[in-house]
Amino acid sequence: MTEPEIPLTRYLPLTDLVDAVSELFSAAGLSTAAAHDVATSLVDSDARGIASHGVMLTPMYLARLRAGSVSTATRARVVRDEQAVAVLDAERMLGQLSARQGMDLAVTKAAGFGVGVVTVHDAFHFGAAGAYARRAADAGFIGIAMANTRPLMPAPGGAEPVVGNNPLAFAAPTAGAPVVVDLALSEVALGRIRNAEAEGTAIPPTWATDHEGRPTTDPAAAIKGMLLPTGGRKGFGLALMVELLTGALSGGAITTDVAGLYHDVTAPNGSSHTFIALDPSRFPGATEFRRGSTLLADRVRSSTRAPGSAPVRLPGDGSSEAARRSAEIGVPVSPATLRALAAAAEEFGTASTVFQEGDSHVR
Repeated sequence: MTEPEIPLTRYLPLTDLVDAVSELFSAAGLSTAAAHDVATSLVDSDARGIASHGVMLTPMYLARLRAGSVSTATRARVVRDEQAVAVLDAERMLGQLSARQGMDLAVTKAAGFGVGVVTVHDAFHFGAAGAYARRAADAGFIGIAMANTRPLMPAPGGAEPVVGNNPLAFAAPTAGAPVVVDLALSEVALGRIRNAEAEGTAIPPTWATDHEGRPTTDPAAAIKGMLLPTGGRKGFGLALMVELLTGALSGGAITTDVAGLYHDVTAPNGSSHTFIALDPSRFPGATEFRRGSTLLADRVRSSTRAPGSAPVRLPGDGSSEAARRSAEIGVPVSPATLRALAAAAEEFGTASTVFQEGDSHVR
C-alpha cells in the first residue's frame, strides 16, 4: 500500500512574496505605497511563524475591497486630538494602515506628554497586534496595542459567544531586541483553526467548542461554534476589559455590533483598536528602564531549565528566530494558501508567477 502524499510547504523569498502580494492589493485599488505596507505586514507575520495573521488573509481582504466593505483609503480621519489623547475614524480602511497611523501618533504624543493614547473606531482587522507594540518599542517607547473582534467566546458557564478573542500585545525596549508579548485571549486565534480546516487536520479539544458548547477536535465544527478563552475565567476577564478599552472607549462598535470577517464580505467589520505608548524617560529614566528590562530578559533566558526542556526563551524570541530563518531560507507558505493566492492572482490578472507550483519545496 502506498502512503498518502504529504503536502509540501513552499519557502518563498521574502521580497518576492511581498512584491507578489503587493501586486494583488494594487490591482484591487490600493495605492502602490499602501499595497506594499499591507503586504509587508502580512508577510512579516508568516516570516515570524504567525501564519494565522499572514498572507492566508489576502483573499478575504481582496474580497472585501471588491465588495466595498473595506475602503482603499490610506489615512484615518482625526476626530479628536487633545494633548495626550486622540480618536481616529478609520472609515473602513485596511487595519494595517490605520494601526500604523494610530501607534505612530501615540508615540508622537508620548514624546511630548510622556504618554500617548489613541483609539480608532470603524476599523478593520489589523493583523498581528505585536507588530504595532513592537513599532513603539523600536522607537524606544513601551507599546501596547489591542483590538476587539466579533463575539467568539462564551462567558464561563455560558453557551453563547459574548466577547471576541480580543488580541492584546505589549512590547518593551531592551539593550537588544524588545520583549514582545502578543496574545489573542482565546486559547488560539481563529486563523489557526481555519488553517487546520484547510489542511484537513484535527485540533486539540481545548481550542474550541461546537455550536452547542461541547469541546471539539473538528475544525469545521469549531468555526461554527465558539473559541475557548485562554486561562478560563482570567482570559475571559481580560477580553472583557479589552472590549471596553477599544470599542467602548473609542465610541465604536462593541460585542454583537462587530461583524465577522468571513460571514458576509459586504458587511463592514466595525472593529475598534487602542494604541498606547509610554516614554520610559519620564519615569526612572530611559537608561534605568533599559537596564532593568535587559536584566530581566537575561535572567529569564539564563534561568535553570527543567529536565528535558529546550532552552528557556522570552515571549517573542520564537518569532524573532523564525524571522531570521525566513530571511535565510524563505517564508513558509502552506499549499492551501498558495492555491488561494494563485486563484486570486488569476482573478485580478496580476503577472506574478510566485504562487504557481514549482520545485522550491521543503517538507
